[in-house]
Amino acid sequence: MAITVQNAIEIISKLNINTNFEIVPIENSISRICAKQIIATSFLPKFDNSAMDGYAIIYEDKNNELEIIDTIFAGDNNEKLLKENSCIKIMTGARIPANATAIIPKEDTQELNDNKIIIKQNVKEFQHIRYIGEDIKKGELLIDIGEEINFSRITLLSSQGISHIQVYKKPKIVVFASGEELKLHYEKIEDYQIYNSNTPTFIARAKELGCDVTFIGQAKDSIEAIKELISNSLDADLIITSGGVSVGDADFTKEAFNALGFETIFDGIKIKPGKPTVFGKIKNSYILNLPGNPLAAALIFEMFGKLIVQKLLASKEIHPNYILGKISDSFKTKKGRITIIPGMFDGEYFSPTQNRSPGMVSVLSSCNSMIVLDDEVENLQKNSLVKILPINWKFFSKDKKDFLTHE
Repeated sequence: MAITVQNAIEIISKLNINTNFEIVPIENSISRICAKQIIATSFLPKFDNSAMDGYAIIYEDKNNELEIIDTIFAGDNNEKLLKENSCIKIMTGARIPANATAIIPKEDTQELNDNKIIIKQNVKEFQHIRYIGEDIKKGELLIDIGEEINFSRITLLSSQGISHIQVYKKPKIVVFASGEELKLHYEKIEDYQIYNSNTPTFIARAKELGCDVTFIGQAKDSIEAIKELISNSLDADLIITSGGVSVGDADFTKEAFNALGFETIFDGIKIKPGKPTVFGKIKNSYILNLPGNPLAAALIFEMFGKLIVQKLLASKEIHPNYILGKISDSFKTKKGRITIIPGMFDGEYFSPTQNRSPGMVSVLSSCNSMIVLDDEVENLQKNSLVKILPINWKFFSKDKKDFLTHE
């Protein structure tokens, strides 16, 4: 029996998945999910240092002629202290003298002939000093378990001298095709046949989302042929296929899954398009059987498949997130079922695509987002606020949100 969209997401969010980890160089950890808390082992800055090229002074001496008694370069281990009415020339990033209480930029001073300077500008106490730990404190949590590594987090890791990081292993995804009426894109077809666009779509999308993906071929229209492909896939974290779950005479996929001990998690979702979506597992392998219609299959994968992948990645961000925008024109639809509407978001306005028949293949190539209409929506007036779910980039939240657009 078909379940609600909210129930499907709740079920996915509560899947109990044990994900193994590995250790990789930080340069290879982009888009991976952290498997161990990263705690700062040192302060940043590690010592009080100068934010400018200039002169370190004692604040109380700011109105006096100051004698230059030394120079400190970045990286110097110079522990010299300032004396009364003295200054030390200092470079950006260099450790300041322990008793310095201001840094004067070079351009705010005038050099005198006898190795002295005077200060030409007003001085604030402690100006241009970067103090130990003002950026990162020792013992501070830098990256938590379940957070995705990106370039800015690599900055954190390298600033602590961390060269390797523990991350969760990439999910193993297996994709196979069924249905002899469809031909793969590298096969020769007759005029009455069509190419299978679903399988390459799932392979490409799962790779984009950070998975290791394997294609194991196309089964002939028989239970035994499909069972063979399924059995060969049971080392995967997730098996993705499409079609074969309706009531047609040649739809053998569901029967083949059931013959191998398929445990149904849900069978059908109250959503348009894509109601005939089945999710379950055999042993430790989850199985997502998507609709056969290309647009329906792609949209359901964006709505639910990506959440399953987020769980398999061990990310703690597994709820759909959204951006508030305005709809570009008035929009009418038939109420009664939650509906996915793909379209283009330009940063302010969401424009629904005009053609969105479930069997189309060209729609998403010109879309970057979608809205999901509540089942009571009939009319959206131009400039109405809508909740926009990205397609071409991941946008999830740790917190559960109501992402449905209401009137």
